[in-house]
Amino acid sequence: MAISKAQQRAVAKYTRANYDEITVRVPKGEKGMIKAHADSMGESVNAFIGRAILEAMARDKGGK
Repeated sequence: MAISKAQQRAVAKYTRANYDEITVRVPKGEKGMIKAHADSMGESVNAFIGRAILEAMARDKGGK
């Protein structure tokens, strides 16, 4: 089922209002490794990166 232009605009507007965007660049070849790991954990690349960031922040604060 095709998505209408109005629906695309509505999703884009919602995304702009509710999410910040961060661009991550990795060396050639690492993207596939990251995606494979995320898939093996049953999550998206975005979810994996977000989880990794939150876990590192908690670890850096001493688990607080």
